[in-house]
Amino acid sequence: MNASAVRRLTVAQALVEFLAHQYTERDGRRHRLINATWGIFGHGNVAGIGQALLESGPDAMPYLQGRNEQAMVHAAVGFARQSNRLSAQAVTTSIGPGATNLVTGAALATVNRLPVLLLPGDIFATRPADPVLQQLEVPSAGDVSVNDCLRPVSRYFDRVMRPEALIPAALAAMRVLTDPAETGAVTLALPQDVQAEAFDWPEEFFADRVWQVRRPAADPTELAVAARTIRSARRPLIIAGGGVHHSEAEDALRALADATGIPVASTQAGKGSLRHDHPADIGGIGHTGTAVADDLARDADLVIGVGTRYSDFTTASATLFADPAVRFVNLNITPFDAHKLSATTLVADARAGLEALVRELSGHRVDETYETGYRVGKAAWERRVDAAFAADDETARPSQSQVLGALDAVVGDEDVVVNAAGSLPGDLHKLWRARSPRQYHLEYGYSCMGYEIPGAIGVRLAAPDRPVWALVGDGTYLMMPTEIVTAVQEGININVVLLQNHGYASIGALSEGIGAERFGTAYRFRAADGSYTGDPLPVDLAANAASLGMDVLRAASVRELREALAAARASDRPTCVYVETETADTVSGPPGAQAWWDVPVAETATRPAAVKAREDYDRQAAARRRHL
Repeated sequence: MNASAVRRLTVAQALVEFLAHQYTERDGRRHRLINATWGIFGHGNVAGIGQALLESGPDAMPYLQGRNEQAMVHAAVGFARQSNRLSAQAVTTSIGPGATNLVTGAALATVNRLPVLLLPGDIFATRPADPVLQQLEVPSAGDVSVNDCLRPVSRYFDRVMRPEALIPAALAAMRVLTDPAETGAVTLALPQDVQAEAFDWPEEFFADRVWQVRRPAADPTELAVAARTIRSARRPLIIAGGGVHHSEAEDALRALADATGIPVASTQAGKGSLRHDHPADIGGIGHTGTAVADDLARDADLVIGVGTRYSDFTTASATLFADPAVRFVNLNITPFDAHKLSATTLVADARAGLEALVRELSGHRVDETYETGYRVGKAAWERRVDAAFAADDETARPSQSQVLGALDAVVGDEDVVVNAAGSLPGDLHKLWRARSPRQYHLEYGYSCMGYEIPGAIGVRLAAPDRPVWALVGDGTYLMMPTEIVTAVQEGININVVLLQNHGYASIGALSEGIGAERFGTAYRFRAADGSYTGDPLPVDLAANAASLGMDVLRAASVRELREALAAARASDRPTCVYVETETADTVSGPPGAQAWWDVPVAETATRPAAVKAREDYDRQAAARRRHL
């Protein structure tokens, strides 16, 4: 090899240099693929990736310091989603618990089809000492480490055991990260001795490389069949999933709805695909959906899924689409998802496919009575939202719905609301009025408690000019408040709305409905009978947030809450708005579930609540069907 054509670097240095020259391009716009690297250093990566990041400098590869490895992945995922999957971030950890802490974040990324590059340290490839600190010993396999936990939750996994193996591994990693049908968590496990080993790298490895993010067009035959099917339907319904946002297909979806009058419901990931006040937008679909959307779904003779994977929340556990002759047309860039529910497939990029459908359906429009009917239903639901948001007494403690109403009154089109778990996703899906495509940021594919605060940091890094709100209950906050320190350290101006309701509110309500009687869901002292039904715990989460460096505003009433939210939005510092919510039946609440969700109930029990819950379960489960 010609000496002038090579560069001698360690494996870690070469990887950082390689990543600094990777780009994506779509629609003629170029983006840096790996925008920054999050890292917590230990003996498994400090002398390799850590030294390489130091040597490369922040211009080549910006470094972000985290407090928890799982949270760093969440932040990277928030960044990638806000960036429409065109730009991502890397996360490096040591071996041992630092590496295994990545697993939950990796699962979240892969379930949600969002790109993140994971670079955990690994045991020695050369095995000079065996075992090394934190090594998992498997007597039947010498080539296993804790990083193998990441295999099932990664879209691509490789362990780089030799320096020259980095070249094909790195190229394969970039291919998967940038493939809109395959993307998710990508793991390159890096043995700590290999990270520090030097090698003569070909200069071509470090040349700028542009990865085209494809927009595959629809097959003409599939397109013609799909259009013919849509034209023949009398009660069609579009379900917009996260793929609409990933493809930046919102304008194309609106054009289709404007031209045909077909109503559009949305999954958690797809909400905001149409602005809330568009005449065809009928809100969320499924278990946490609106009454109008779920009523239309029950009567629909054709369901058009766009960029959705049809989770059980969307299909109400296979009970929602009740018309005996219902058919499906699925537009999806992933064949695996396009074929679900025995659908007529349209395998294509969401924007390209929708634009083609607009042309193919020229002149077609649904019946006027159908259009009038769903608009009446939409207006009726809006009145229910108004009632849930309203507060007759502004000096009283707010309900959770009233918290959302107060926030609705404060935010603008540019704000982003981040949530993932607890009772908030259901309330938001039913009630939130999305004003722009990227305002509604719900991680509900994995519904991971603890995502919200680091996810909001990632969103803010991707969109530094947009106000970002992390909505968290006390249960979620206690899972992972650590990245507040990161937000304060880096001056990442996020707002945290912290709702104190003294327990796992969502699972408490579910528990009550399935006969488990809220067992183990309250944050209270033990009572004399051993149950957690005593006084609320004297935990001051607002003081905790303040101790981590946030500005904290306490709100004891609806009026104080509205003032605090406005002050937080105007602040240039990371700010927490703390409010204890009212849970009594006398205050406004969201409408109940408009469709079922299958959570199996004990088939045998002696307690009356469980016996009744099983009777209800058997009645609901009888409506399940397979769409064949």
